[in-house]
Amino acid sequence: MSTSLSPLLAPMLSSAAMRAVCDDVACLQHMLEFEAALARAEAANGVIPTRAADAIAKACKAGAFDQDALAEAATRSGNLAIPLVKSLTAEVARADADAARYVHWGATSQDVIDTATMLTLRAATDALLLDIDRAITGFARLARRHRNTPVVARTWLQHALPMPFGLKLAEYAAALHRSRTRLRRLRSEGLALQFGGAAGTLAALGDQGLLVATRLAQELGLPLPEAPWHTHRDRIAEAASVFAILSGTCGKIARDVQLMMQTDVAEAFEPAGEGRGGSSTMPHKRNPVAAATALAAATMAPNLAATIFAAQVQDHERSAGPWHAEWPVLPMLQLVTSGALASTVDIAEGLEVDAARMRVNLDATHGLIMAEAVTMALAETIGKSEAHHLIEAASNRAVAGKTDLRDVLARDPDVSVHLSADRLEKLFEPMAYQGVAQILIDQLLASLDDK
Repeated sequence: MSTSLSPLLAPMLSSAAMRAVCDDVACLQHMLEFEAALARAEAANGVIPTRAADAIAKACKAGAFDQDALAEAATRSGNLAIPLVKSLTAEVARADADAARYVHWGATSQDVIDTATMLTLRAATDALLLDIDRAITGFARLARRHRNTPVVARTWLQHALPMPFGLKLAEYAAALHRSRTRLRRLRSEGLALQFGGAAGTLAALGDQGLLVATRLAQELGLPLPEAPWHTHRDRIAEAASVFAILSGTCGKIARDVQLMMQTDVAEAFEPAGEGRGGSSTMPHKRNPVAAATALAAATMAPNLAATIFAAQVQDHERSAGPWHAEWPVLPMLQLVTSGALASTVDIAEGLEVDAARMRVNLDATHGLIMAEAVTMALAETIGKSEAHHLIEAASNRAVAGKTDLRDVLARDPDVSVHLSADRLEKLFEPMAYQGVAQILIDQLLASLDDK
């Protein structure tokens, strides 16, 4: 029920919007929104007097409650809802003693806490959707700008082939879009009202239970599930998985940027700014601070999500322990996910690209990066196996002699008899060997329009 982050660390590891969502007062207000909506739903179905519902709703303001006292009482009662309902009842009684008799009518503590969690998750997804839209737009814009900018594609951290940098950027946008789709689906389908009463049967409401539940869901704007779900935590686990996947995507992007910012690579950089990315001792440093935040979140998120997954194993109709484990962990997961995404937005909207340096790095292996292109061209006449053997031997000679592969091949009669000097020249142009990369860029960017 709290941010679970130190005030000193919170701004570095989470977004301001998510800190507001996970704030104790906001979470408390969600619990009170449940109580107010419950009273209105019951009044609408004649279960409690309308006057009582009005008095209850009027008292449901988080600022009127002593958070420290509630927290202390929760340690004795086992959850926050019990002392909150007691305090709310007292607050209502001060204005209308008769109305106080109807506070929390027919509900149980878990109804309050779980539905408040659903409301918090809804606000959390809204906050993430705003930022993810910005990140996707930023990377899509960069992808269009750099669709013809050649860069080294790296496998196992080694130079592999040339690729358009725009393809890499379009892949970032598309991966984020897939998380956007998951977030939207979670918001519209995965979050549901929890209202089952003491044991999930709504027995205290008699034959009015389903009518009250239907109206309650409408009051809160949440889908009405087929039945209460006290100890079936797949909805919570699904939310955790969506957040963890998004954190992982942000971490992958951050890892790439971190590696591209290395002094020896220097192909792309986070945006610079006064006091940003500096060192306490080395004035020349430009550290990848946004990437570090995203990577920190990507490191924490899977383990936080794992706790939520473990908490799915609950006993009978009300669990003692696993349910409680969700309370500090889920807000923490929301916070670090927001931090990863906010850092990714920063990168997407301010990435500095050094195309000239990318070209220098393409030439760093003296033509070896085009070895496959030459091999495939030669294979058209002499077959793949022999072509591979010839170019591998030529590459070894180029490395041993610290010579450009193109020069070695130009002097090799076994190669020049099949590939003219003009053809060989063209084979060493990086953007001439990109396969269907431009089509892939178009397809990835087109997928972003799938709203």
